[in-house]
Parts: sequence; structure tokens; C-alpha cells
Amino acid sequence: MVVTSSGSAMTVEADPSQAESGAGDAGQLEDRRLPTSTLDGWRRFVHADPSIVELLHADRWSELSEAQRRDYDEARIAHHAELVVVTTSAISEITEEGRLLTLMNQREIGARRGLMVSGAAATGKTTAIKQLGRVHELRTRARFPRSDRIPIVYVTCPPKGSPRKLAMEFARFLGLPPVGARQNVTDIADAVCRVLIDARTDLVIVDEIHNLNLQTSAGEDLSDHLKYFTEHLPATFVYAGIDVERSGVFTGTRGRQLAGRCSLIPTGPFPYGDEWRQLVAAMEATLRLHQHRPGALVEQAKYLHARTGGMIGSLAHLTRAAAIRAILSGTEALTQPLLDKVRIDHAAESATRRASSTR
Repeated sequence: MVVTSSGSAMTVEADPSQAESGAGDAGQLEDRRLPTSTLDGWRRFVHADPSIVELLHADRWSELSEAQRRDYDEARIAHHAELVVVTTSAISEITEEGRLLTLMNQREIGARRGLMVSGAAATGKTTAIKQLGRVHELRTRARFPRSDRIPIVYVTCPPKGSPRKLAMEFARFLGLPPVGARQNVTDIADAVCRVLIDARTDLVIVDEIHNLNLQTSAGEDLSDHLKYFTEHLPATFVYAGIDVERSGVFTGTRGRQLAGRCSLIPTGPFPYGDEWRQLVAAMEATLRLHQHRPGALVEQAKYLHARTGGMIGSLAHLTRAAAIRAILSGTEALTQPLLDKVRIDHAAESATRRASSTR
């Protein structure tokens, strides 16, 4: 058996000449991903190919040696460990709105319009804004194939942050030299802005914006500095955070100014219905299990909705973890007893317990 990879793509196929020693067992699971808050990590995310693992025929599967089976199972585990991105209605809306704002802001010389994505945890906010960034960068690369542009910057708002910490987040993404203790925040920000202007950056994504607490002086300073970036960079700013409307980001003079410049797209749990069943079906299509009957997971869509509260992040974790458990246990199928054994996030588990107690 041969296990090969390209980017994040993995292809597994039978190779009778494979040595029993398990050569080639370098380990797909050892392929660690750089964070997308660095330029190298972001570019790898953008250009990564989807995971490809083909199931062996039952006869060939039964003939694998111990070393071959280890390699094969490891490749399948790595496949299921990778986050499956399903194009939901929220992702489509955020991508479309972000694309529209980017085009509108190209000729703007005043205050540029931005986008705010807000919702509870595990509702797909980060996945959605990253997909927006990925689509935008791929389009830019296709239009300017030999350019050294940096179309996207992706940073997270630092907790209890200061303007200096925010500027350092931008500098870290760009791979600029370490900031000296004597450099003031304005010098850092100016250096960042010069690089981004030269690199023709036209989309800046700021995640975890709920960390911006406008009730504190540090939060006010951080907000002012973020405004500095928006006024000095010819780029569209996209923000995402947990329950932004109730976190204080839109309060006070600074908050009202931000609210006046940003449209808001909420994310939330999916109701039980056709789109939920389609999400389950899309995730089921990625399974690489030998005993799993096609359609069996969709038949459990109502159970999965009750377990996860309709949260796509919880559904993705439950499905991926159960698939890995099915490989490790040898059951090779996602059954309800096996799904029951998988622990997911506390919020979803608590909601399930509350729902059960009211029946």
C-alpha cells in the first residue's frame, strides 16, 4: 500500500510490493498545520487540496499485513480528523456579502463599509470568514498569477489587548522582524500599513472581536487603533465574534461608529429541516468506513440534531470523532450506540440533558 500526500490531499491505494516493515509509515497524523494567523499557515490553508482517501475493496482490505493496515488506518484517521467544510446558507451569504463589499470599497476614499459576523460559539463563524478569505485570495491569485500580493490578512483580536498587541498580531502574520521594546505602537502600525499597502492587501479579517471590551480604557485604545488601521489601509474589514451585539462592541461613541460602518450577519443553530439533513448527508459522504451503510447517518439526523442542538461545529466534531472511534474499535460504522459514547462540547451536552429532562 502507498500513502502519498500533496498539500493536505491524501491518496491511499493498494501496493502488493509494499514491504512488511511498514515503509512509508511517515505518518499523515504527524503533518501538523501552521496557524492561519501566520502568512505561511494562511497560504497553506488557501492552497490545500481536499483530503482524498479511497476505500480498499473488501478482499484487498482483508489481505493487508499488520504494517499495511496500520498505514491504511492512519491515513483514514487523518482524513476524518480534517475539518469538513460544508457550504451552508450562512457561508454562502457571508461570502457573497464580503465579495460585494470588497468590490464596492475599491474606489472608496472615505469611510469604507465592513462586515460583522456574530453568533454563539460553534455556529460556524470562523469557518465562514475563512472561506470568504480563501475564495477572495484564490480569485485574486487567478487574476494576478505572478504577483507577490498579500490579498488577505487574518488576525485574532488579542484578549485584554492593547494597541501594541494588535499591531504585533499584524506584524506576526506578515512575518516582520520581532518588535523591539523601545518601538512605539505608532511606529509598528506605520510599518505594518506600509507593507500591506505595498502588498495590495484588500481584505482584513479580524476574528474574536468580542475580546474588544469598550468598557475599559485598554479596550477603547484598542478600538481607536483598529480604527487607525481601517482609515490608513485601502481594505475591507471583516469581523467575527461571539454575540457581538451583547458583548459591548457596539456600545458608546466608538461602538456606534463601528455599528454605523458595518453590516451584520448573524449565525445560529440550524433548525431541524431540509438544510440540516443536507448537512448530515454531506458529512456522511466524507466517511471512509468499511461497514457503514450509505444513508444510515441521514436516518439519524433527528437524533444528531438533538445531540448537537443544531450547532454545525458540534455536528462536525461528533461525526469526525465517531468515525475515528469506529476505525479504532473495528466497528467501521457510525451507529447510535457508538455516537452516544462520543463526548462533544459542554454547551451541546447541557442542551441535550435539558431537552431530555423536559420530556
